[in-house]
Parts: sequence; structure tokens; C-alpha cells
Amino acid sequence: MTAIFVTGTGTDVGKTFVTAGLIRHFRAAGRAVEVIKPVISGFDPAGLPTSDPGVLLAALGRPATMDEVERIAPWRFAAPLSPDLAAAREGRTIVFDDLLNFSRRAAATRNVLLIEGVGGIMVPRDNKHTVIDWVKALRVPVLLVAGSYLGTISHTLTALHVLAQRNVEIAAVVVSESETGGATLDETVTSIARFAQPIDVIGVPRRTQDAELHPAFGQIAKLF
Repeated sequence: MTAIFVTGTGTDVGKTFVTAGLIRHFRAAGRAVEVIKPVISGFDPAGLPTSDPGVLLAALGRPATMDEVERIAPWRFAAPLSPDLAAAREGRTIVFDDLLNFSRRAAATRNVLLIEGVGGIMVPRDNKHTVIDWVKALRVPVLLVAGSYLGTISHTLTALHVLAQRNVEIAAVVVSESETGGATLDETVTSIARFAQPIDVIGVPRRTQDAELHPAFGQIAKLF
């Protein structure tokens, strides 16, 4: 079993895009793959096909139904806020042990398992834990997704520093091209790579045709 935790330097940096691209690559290569995104905020059932779980299910070749969503994303909240705040608005909490048990059960498979986190690596998950506590407890390698927007270099190096301080294994950094940015994707990758050695830093274009099938996903998959 190979489990990979896909996290980010922040929200809306492309975690789901990268996760879905990896799913497609593994399936095309004949490797069995599963995915879970246990926690999601800003979820609207009316927009299911284009939601994060809907995109992941499409990459798996499965229908975007609420039964399928429940299987991969059991903690869903309507407010587009950090999980602790979104859950509080609904009078709910995410019990840390329940989240860990769900993740570990999903990992008890011979397939590749992609675990997509929520928000950035330091997003509060409840009153006591952040996403990094979840990762640390699972003891799985992290694929850190960053954007190429202005400011991403500092955000990415800060996230790498925090992960290293907590002794979390970092498999690679993936720079997912942002819609706007001060530097080019290649420039951003080169700059981050200078400070991230020996960690692999791989750029994934998003403005090209068939971006979800870009060869960069093959580079990432080879690490696992």
C-alpha cells in the first residue's frame, strides 16, 4: 500500500487539480488507485459535479452521487471557512480520532491511496489540531502543492520549514500554475528549488490544453 497526503501552502492552490491528475495517471498506467478527501468546507450539493469530491470521483471514473461523496468525504460543511469555524456554524465538531480511524481504514488497501487535505498545512481542523497534526499522526509522506502567484515562494518555504520542524516526510513540492502571478511557472519552480534541495520541485501548467494530462504528472507519480 502506498499512501500519499496531498496538502497545500494555502487554499485554492490546486490540490484537487493535482490529485485528480495523479489519479488519471495512475489509472492510465494500470495502477489501482483510491482517493479520500475526508473534510471539505464550502460544499454545496447543488454543485456536486464541479465540487472537489465530484472532480475526484470523475477522475476515478465513478458517478458523482451523494452516496459516492459520502464514501470519500464524510465531513462536509456549507460555509467556505476553515473546518473548525465551518463545523461550529453547524453546531458540529470533527472528532480527531474519528478522522484518523477513517483515514487509516482507507489506507488498509493494496492500492495507491491519495488523501487530500483541506486548505493549507496549518489550517485548524478543530480547537486543538491543525492539518499537520493529522498528517503527523498518519505517518505518511506529504505532497506539498503550491501556486505560482506573487508571494508563493515565501509561503512555500515557510510550509516546508514547518513540515521539517515536525519531522514530516516531504515527497515533493508541486507548483500548480496560478491564473495570475508575478513570475512565470518555470521561474517560480527554479526559485523554490534553490531553497528546497534535495526535495524535488515540479511545475504543473494549468493554462495549456489538456493540462490535466500533462507529462508532469508522470514525473510526480515516479516518486511513488
